[in-house]
Amino acid sequence: MAQQEQAIIAGGCFWCTEAVFRDVIGVSEVESGYIGGTKPEPTYKEVCSGITGHAEAIRVTYDPSVLNYGDLLDVFMGTHDPTQLNRQGNDIGTQYRSAIFPLDQAQRAEAEAAIARANEDHGGKVVTTIEGPAEWYPAEDYHQEYWEGEGQRNPYCLAVIPPKLAKLRKSFAAKAKG
Repeated sequence: MAQQEQAIIAGGCFWCTEAVFRDVIGVSEVESGYIGGTKPEPTYKEVCSGITGHAEAIRVTYDPSVLNYGDLLDVFMGTHDPTQLNRQGNDIGTQYRSAIFPLDQAQRAEAEAAIARANEDHGGKVVTTIEGPAEWYPAEDYHQEYWEGEGQRNPYCLAVIPPKLAKLRKSFAAKAKG
């Protein structure tokens, strides 16, 4: 098996970002979770309340020989709205912020470059933050692979995820599995 690396990103609802990245070539695993807050071992209910400071995020495991970190971040920036402060669509609060959590200095430099590229596309209005280092907390089991299960029956997911997948396939066709 090829060397695997990880990336942690937050772009609103983790069900939505997880669904997108499960469909990216070179990605072997996507885990939903919480990061960037102050409460150890937070629950979904606590994070949703906005009191913990955590973001809903995903931890992506990928093969860097197939998908490099910069390209992964470009997909991230291109499949959510990085110009919305503490919100994505109807999801409002700091838990839905747009953020990148680099795991080392090389990732931090790539994150800065990705934000600069996105700013060129969005007229300098990108609000995505670079945060960390921070502790990662996996979300509860029922949040993992949500789109593949319960999400297919969830009206919110049915309204939000298919347009994100369509954007992935249109804007990043060479990187999409489907």
